[in-house]
Parts: sequence; C-alpha cells; structure tokens
Amino acid sequence: MVYLIAHFVLRPLFLLLFRPHVVGRENVPVEGAFILASNHLSFIDSMVIPLMAPRRVGYLAKAEYFTTPGIGGWLTRVLFTALGALPVHRGTHRAAQEALDTAMSVLNEGGGFGIYPEGTRSKDGRLARGKTGVAWLALTADCPVVPVGIIGTDRIQPVGARWPRPRTCSVTFGAPLTFPEYRGQAGNNRARRDVTDRIMVAIAELSGQEKAGW
Repeated sequence: MVYLIAHFVLRPLFLLLFRPHVVGRENVPVEGAFILASNHLSFIDSMVIPLMAPRRVGYLAKAEYFTTPGIGGWLTRVLFTALGALPVHRGTHRAAQEALDTAMSVLNEGGGFGIYPEGTRSKDGRLARGKTGVAWLALTADCPVVPVGIIGTDRIQPVGARWPRPRTCSVTFGAPLTFPEYRGQAGNNRARRDVTDRIMVAIAELSGQEKAGW
C-alpha cells in the first residue's frame, strides 16, 4: 500500500514540479535481482531514482528517519517507506556490515538495490573514485549492475539546502553490466577494484562529470 503512494501520488507530483528527463528505463531488468549504481549530487537523488525507476528500488537511510516522534516523524516514515528506504544504524563498528547485510537481503529476494559507489554526495560536481562495496554486492549476488547518471539534482537541492527548488533534472539508466569473468571472486581485492572502476567509468559516461581522485 505504501509503495503505491510513491507511484500514484509522489511520482506524478515530482513529474509536475521538476519535469525530469528520463532515458533508458528499459535497461532495468524486468525481473530478478539488480543493482542501480549512480553518481550522487544531492539528498534528493534518493527520491529521484526510486520514483523514476520502473521497478521498486531499496536504498539505505539513517535509522533516525524512522524513529523521530510526532506528526513530522510519522510523515517522514511514510515518505521514506514509500520510497523503499531501508533503515540502518550509522556510526557503530558494525555499520558497514549491517549495510551490506541489508543490501544482500534485498538482492537475495530478487529485488533492486540502489547504491552510490562514491559513498557521499559530490561537493564540487566531480565524480570521485568508487568504493568497492558495489562490486562485492554484484559479485556476491551474481546480478547485473545498471549504471545511472544524474544531472541537475544539485540545482534542485544543493548540498546544505533544506528544501528543494523547482528546477529540471535528468536521469539516464545505462545498459546493464555483468562480470562473468569474476564470478565467485567477491573476496578478491583486484576483482572488486576492476569491477568498481568499470562501473564508475560507465557512470561517468552517463553523467558527463569530470573524474576526481582516480
């Protein structure tokens, strides 16, 4: 029921306010597990991608978003749940493993999981080198990775801005990537690095961003 809110209420509202240009929705697999790996420009990216993707996509979100009391907290919980957000605790020694376990639970059930390989939002518009967690997930779940390039969300909600502004943006879903030559090698550092770099190159081609720290 909550997921229907996202697609029958939030999606039309988002299309009306921001007029996103969306390309390549057909590249998202129609069934089975998949990963959406995207560049990260704005907090609102985690709304844009789930609302524009043709299938439900889970994203990690701070557990605090689901525990805030009052009406505001309830609205936040409904919003994040509708968008497929998955609560994780940050700042603990097990946070990274908890995040990977949560992601794998989605993929093991044949669902879609969204990740930002850079690990954080870009503050200068450039694309940082990806962290290898995305490769570990792809090789462990043995599922395709769909690179995603987002442009313009930093104008909708710049880093530090509390509320979004009515600006346009674009989302491009690229051709799925698979890595059969590295099947079963999730524990291999070199394999994870190569897979991650290939994913990031595909993202860079879609987003048009300058690379930083590669």
